[in-house]
Order: sequence, then structure tokens, then C-alpha cells
Amino acid sequence: MEFLDKLVLPQSAEHIQLLHYMAMLILFLFIPFISVVFGGTILSYFFRRRFNKTGDKLFLRFSRDSVQLLTVNSYAGLILGIVPLLTLILIFAQLLHTTNFPTVSDLSLAFILIAVGLISVYVYRLSFALKLVFDSVETKGSDDFIKEEFSSYHLKTSKLADNSVKIGLIFLFLGMWIFSGALTTAINYNTWKPASFFVTVFSSKVIINFLTWLCISFAFTGITILFLFLFWKKDELKVSEDYRNFVVAIASRYALYFSLPIPVLLLLNIHLLPDSLLSGSMFFYSVLSMISLFIALNFIYLLYYKKQYHYAPYLFFTFLFSVLLLVVKDQITINYATKYHSVVLSTEYDKILAELKGEGKGEVINAAEIYAVRCGACHKFDQKLVGPAHFDVLPKYVGKEAQLVAFIRNPVKVDPAYPPMPNPGLKPAEAEAVAKYLLEEYQKQKGK
Repeated sequence: MEFLDKLVLPQSAEHIQLLHYMAMLILFLFIPFISVVFGGTILSYFFRRRFNKTGDKLFLRFSRDSVQLLTVNSYAGLILGIVPLLTLILIFAQLLHTTNFPTVSDLSLAFILIAVGLISVYVYRLSFALKLVFDSVETKGSDDFIKEEFSSYHLKTSKLADNSVKIGLIFLFLGMWIFSGALTTAINYNTWKPASFFVTVFSSKVIINFLTWLCISFAFTGITILFLFLFWKKDELKVSEDYRNFVVAIASRYALYFSLPIPVLLLLNIHLLPDSLLSGSMFFYSVLSMISLFIALNFIYLLYYKKQYHYAPYLFFTFLFSVLLLVVKDQITINYATKYHSVVLSTEYDKILAELKGEGKGEVINAAEIYAVRCGACHKFDQKLVGPAHFDVLPKYVGKEAQLVAFIRNPVKVDPAYPPMPNPGLKPAEAEAVAKYLLEEYQKQKGK
């Protein structure tokens, strides 16, 4: 988005790395919160409908408890749902500055949808509570006018609860789908160029990532309910034995059934990644996440089948740890995918900093001499030496001098057939002169 590009300030390599860590921490807060809000609202809506059909009071109470406990309060919705998304938009605007990549615009659209969804969920939370109050109030012996007013407000509250929960779930569903698409494009930066917005959201990569989040959302919702009822709010809730067994049975089934597909979806996610984005760190965190998930499944078994309820906090933190490891895995991939562009941004920062310090002013730079001394031992235009021939690599830099300058200043390993290029230690003005010299020589020799 253009107006965000204008707000972006040049950043050093250290600051760019810090932005990646900030994005990771923000997702640590946002993903668990939005998961239980969506999953808890789904459960509330589903069991409220079941109560309307059967009249079973257990369904009604579970519907109320799901939305009341899991959405926490409206302040949490702002702090954990709205602020992290805004911050994430600014971070990716910085990381993908000048690229015109769809990640930032998709995140902005997701922000609008999720914000509307969260507001609607909290409206539902309040209107549902009011409806329960209206349901419990008796109007016998009251004036006809009071009865009429009461019935009117009762009906309006019921309709508001019905409409707000539907709007909230639809907007959260669409918002998180687009959010998954935005992060998927960032993960596949430089290897996948989406043709359009609709191609992006309906691609196999995005759908698999979104399904992974849906499974995490429902599983973590069930696990959080177990944690609250069996440990965190055990004494405060003061529930009957029948109701507790009812809650444990439902939450355990949700936790179990939706945890099982996660490893399969994770393997599909890794399978769809291009080879250039596969790394040892990514595999390490993926395997660690699967191990944590396997341990969590064992805790679910002990809770559900063996009735060993003291394992509830272990289950909660083990599953949460597994989810956070998946966030780390994705952020490592994004960091790796955008590494080259980060070099371009940090080189631009070094150039601006050098100009502010007055470095290179009035200095005559002999690019040919610098090239012969610093580069000539490893490179030739027409033949391979330690590094590849310039004729093989320079075509991709034609018209992209800034990227070539960035690579010279901060080389990264590109071709596994060659050893990594050592940093020649050139100043920004020297690297710029050498890049210009290389491109000019390439055009001259190409024209012969």
C-alpha cells in the first residue's frame, strides 16, 4: 500500500531482524486468542441452537459459558485482537517496503474483517447475557403496557443475539482466511507470485494453512475449556458433577478430533514449500511441534478415557507450546524467504547513513581497480572460477542495480554448486560503483 510505503523509515539489518522477532511475539499473542474466540463462539452458537430444539438446560449453560469464558472481555478483544493486527501490518509494510507485494494489502483487508467480527462477537456476548436476564424475569401482574414493552425488548435482544453471532462468525471466518493467505504469500515470497487476490485465497497453499488454523482453533478451544473447568476456574465456577462431566466429554472430543489432522496438514504444508525455503531450523521446529502435539494427545487420552483431570494444565501448556513452535517455524521461513530483500533494504539504509556522514563526497572511485583487487580472483565474465561466470548471473540484475549493490555489500549463498561469497567489505559508494561497472561491462561484452 502506497501510503504505508511513504511512512516507512530506512532500517539497518539489525532493526530488520528485530522486526521479525516482533512479528513472532505478536503472533504468539494473536493466534491463541483469535483461535479460542472463534472456536468458543462457534460452540456457543451451536449449543444455543441445540437448546432451542431440545430445551435441555445443559446446552444453554454450556452455550453461555463458552462465549463468556473464552472471549474474556472487550478490553482483551482490543489488546489481543485489534492492536496486534495493526502492528503486524506496519511490520510487514517495513519488511516488504518497495515490493508492491500483496501481503500488506491482504493483511489490511483481514484487519477490517476481523475487527468487525470481534465487535459483533462482543455484541453477541452482551445481548446473549441480556436475553438470559429477560428469560428469567416474570411479568405476571404487570400492566399491559409494561408487558408489551418487555416483550418488545425481549424480542429485539433475541434478534440482536442471533444476528450478531452470525455476522461475527462469518466475518471472523473470512478475515482469518485472508489472514492465512497474507502470511502464506509472505512465507512464499520470491518463489510464488499470486496472479490475483482470488487465486491467492483459493490456492492449495492457503487452503491448507487455513485448515490448519481451523483445526488448531477448535482443538485449542476444547483444551482451553478443559483447562478452565478442571484447573484455572475450578473453584470459582462451582459446577455440578453432571455438568462438569458433560463439559469434559464435549471439550475432550473437540480437542481429540481436531488435533489429529494437524500433523497431516503440517506435512502437506512442508511438501508444498519450494526446496529453496527448506532449512534445518524449519524442520527442527516442525518436528518439535509434532512431538509436543503427540504428548498433548496422550494427555487428552488420560483426561477423557482415564478421568485423570489433574493433567488439564499440562495438556493446555503442551498444546500451546506446539502452536507457538508452528509460529516460529513460519517466521523462520518468512525470514529466510525475505532475506535477500532485507539485504536490499539494509544496503539502502547504509547508503543514506553514509551520505549523512559525508562519506564518499569528492572521492574519486576507480571501480575497475576495486573489481580487479577485490573480485577478480574469484570471478570472470566468460568463465567459472571460484564463483560463477558473470554472463550467467548478471542478466537477472539488468535494471536492478540496487539489488546487485545489496548483494555485493551483503552476499548470501544462492547457488549450492558454489561456496558462499565472502563479504568484500566495500563502502556503499564503492559497491555502487562496482555494480555500475559490472552492468556496463556486461552490456559492452554482450554487444560484441
